Amino acid sequence: MTTSSPDGRAGIDAALVKRLVAAQFPQWAGLPVTPVEVDGWDNRTYRLGDDMTVRLPTAAGYVAGIAKEDEWLPRLAPQLPSPIPRVLATGRPGEGYPHPWSVRGWLPGRTLSMPELADPVRFATDLAAFLHALQSCDTAGGPMAGEHSFYRGTSPSFYDAETRACLKDLDGRIDTRRATEVWEAALKADWDGEPVWFHGDIATGNLLVDAGRLSAVIDFGTSGVGDPACDLVITWVTLTGEARDAFRTAMAQDAGMWARARGWALWKAMLQLSGRSHTDPALAPVIEKVIADIINDHDRHS
Repeated sequence: MTTSSPDGRAGIDAALVKRLVAAQFPQWAGLPVTPVEVDGWDNRTYRLGDDMTVRLPTAAGYVAGIAKEDEWLPRLAPQLPSPIPRVLATGRPGEGYPHPWSVRGWLPGRTLSMPELADPVRFATDLAAFLHALQSCDTAGGPMAGEHSFYRGTSPSFYDAETRACLKDLDGRIDTRRATEVWEAALKADWDGEPVWFHGDIATGNLLVDAGRLSAVIDFGTSGVGDPACDLVITWVTLTGEARDAFRTAMAQDAGMWARARGWALWKAMLQLSGRSHTDPALAPVIEKVIADIINDHDRHS
């Protein structure tokens, strides 16, 4: 999830970042430190000069993601058609900050905004090509899906209890009977494929565009090796019309993959709508439409 960047969240601010950089990487001590325009929830990100960023976990539960990225991003990058973050250095706890942190190269581009794209279909096919390439990357020694990926890449059944609770929360607000059918179909669609790499959070805040094309993919903190159904959630959350159709066609997945993907999308959307996740209440009408789209998609394809 992304958010605007008020300084000081989780005790992290630009002054702390400057102290950490000065103490551990004095060659960069004189560079300005500024918050990025759109930030994530799991980590805080600051620009360091013109060509670098600093990425700091906001809690202990997100530390594994930083370590994973630092190890695997350099190995994945040569196999992918679009840039991903380039790891330049890994920092240690210090200056009152308790976690490891990372220095990355700055990637040009703007956060995805579908209404601003001149050719949404081309973007959708670019994204599908990236995901296919990611799924083709060598998995030898890769991190199998689990706690570090917040169970993305596993069966959506890990979140069954939470999803059932959301269904109760939202009874009378959404069509919970049909939503339950979507969820149960996802649970029945067992995955028996070979484990592949997945990103785990293919969402607008993690996709950069330049001149209308996909220019970079960032934030691999929930990535791993397992079932890539979670990477298809963007189908309903962000893509619409011809772009959605083009993405579905280009991904060329079987019915079971799409059923699990709808389950992941439904879980996340209901979590947000029920207030169990950090979500702006003003987004409720948008999330309600996403849920309706997921349900209707299930009805059309089941």
